[in-house]
Amino acid sequence: MRTTNEIVSKLREHQSSTPSKWRENAEWRMANKSWLRYSQHIAMMMLDKMEELGMTQKRLSELMGCSQQYVSKVLKGQENLSLETLAKIERCLQLPILNHLA
Repeated sequence: MRTTNEIVSKLREHQSSTPSKWRENAEWRMANKSWLRYSQHIAMMMLDKMEELGMTQKRLSELMGCSQQYVSKVLKGQENLSLETLAKIERCLQLPILNHLA
C-alpha cells in the first residue's frame, strides 16, 4: 500500500504545467450569458438548415466570404455575432434569424 507522500508525489508528476483557467472561463460564461444564449440558438438553427440543405461549412464560408474556421467558430455557439454577419447568414441559408429571436 502506498503512503500519502507517494500518492501526492505521483499526482504531482501528472499535474499539468499550465494552470487551469476553469474559474476564469466560468466567470466569463456568467458575464456573457445573455448573448451566449442567442449565439447558441443561432448555431442550432444554422446547423439544422445546413443539414436540410446538405451544405458544408466550407460551402457556407464561400457564400459568406469568410474562412471555414470562422464558420466553425460560429457553429460552436460562442461567437458574438455582428448584424452584418447575421445578415450574411440569413441571406446564404435563406434563414430568417432575427425574426426567431424576438
